[in-house]
Amino acid sequence: MPQNASAPVVATAAVTSQNTLSATLPQTVVETLRAVLHGPQAAADFVGLHVPTFKGNEWTYLKECIDTGWVSSVGKFVDRFEADLAAFCGVERAIAVANGTAALHICLLLSDVRRDDEVLMPALTFVATANAVSYCGAVPHFVDSEETTLGVDADKLAAHLAATAERRADGFAYNRATGRRIKALVPMHAFGHPVDLDALDAICQEWNITLIEDAAESLGSYYKGKHTGNVGRIAALSFNGNKVLTTGGGGAILTNDVELGRRAKHLTTTAKVPHRWEFVHDETAYNYRMPNLNAALGCAQLEQLPGFLEQKRDLAARYAAAFADVPGIRFVEEPAFGRSNYWLNCLLLDKGQEIQRDLILAATNDVGLMTRPAWELMSRLPMYAHCPTADLSGAESIAARLINIPSTVGL
Repeated sequence: MPQNASAPVVATAAVTSQNTLSATLPQTVVETLRAVLHGPQAAADFVGLHVPTFKGNEWTYLKECIDTGWVSSVGKFVDRFEADLAAFCGVERAIAVANGTAALHICLLLSDVRRDDEVLMPALTFVATANAVSYCGAVPHFVDSEETTLGVDADKLAAHLAATAERRADGFAYNRATGRRIKALVPMHAFGHPVDLDALDAICQEWNITLIEDAAESLGSYYKGKHTGNVGRIAALSFNGNKVLTTGGGGAILTNDVELGRRAKHLTTTAKVPHRWEFVHDETAYNYRMPNLNAALGCAQLEQLPGFLEQKRDLAARYAAAFADVPGIRFVEEPAFGRSNYWLNCLLLDKGQEIQRDLILAATNDVGLMTRPAWELMSRLPMYAHCPTADLSGAESIAARLINIPSTVGL
């Protein structure tokens, strides 16, 4: 018998195993999700991806706003929310704004991002990151992500800058191909998992690039014991209706630079100079103020945040245990150096199993379990297809294999 006579049998067995997995994995995921989920929301016909939870003083605080008439852009709840949020995040200043995109926009402006600058960011992010850069007249420059954090790959970023950038006499980094200044890096803590901030900060220090944290999804997440938003010069949060804490809409700017915080407050409140009756504005600015109604909701939510985070981590632990022995797919856990809020829990298919993604999305949504893929890579969107782009093989692989699963508090 020839030495390789058994090879076709082995190959056939491998194909058979692969076909069996393809036929069973979507149903296995459905059954595993059903086994983990419980509670009133899970008992419903439809289980959302992440719906808000209102079980505290929301009604009381909102009614106070209505009863007193303080419903708009000033009021005691705005001041309280900013103070309580700064204390929770361990920063000197928090400035409440209308939404996370507005927060990012101001972070970029305060970091001296100018027209025709380039801003490094992951291609695997929500579109708000790129849009905020465009509001400044600047250009997104997309870089790769890695699987441990789902965030910016520091090693590949360092190699990309070494190959494409140069330092000029003014001390700044420039893209040799475009001639544009590379002014900032905006890493995003994807789904609540902290990125490797020390490694990214070291790169920024080497190239004189400003580090701005897109912490929109990471309220309650920690990097080496510090809340996200404490390493970059400035950071942005989001309180959209699907976040761990919601103010309906809303966002916030975080910084440890007191003067930067003062400037952020001034720019987001139309640059109005305080006066008892005069309307004097000393520069072009933005009406990005958070209304008192929204801040009232935020104050009530912030009171419950520690409990929310505990419940979300419990859900994540149960998911991790349930999917530990499911072949072909794994639950994405927090990196060793961080503590995640597990905003949206993630499953990641093994490489070679990409075909399963849409089959699983269809099977779960068909039975009322809401699941979603990662965002479309920014480099594939028509308005950003022309932007500078590094090798994105890591981000492309993650996007082809990632599935978000139900993550609401109390499931």
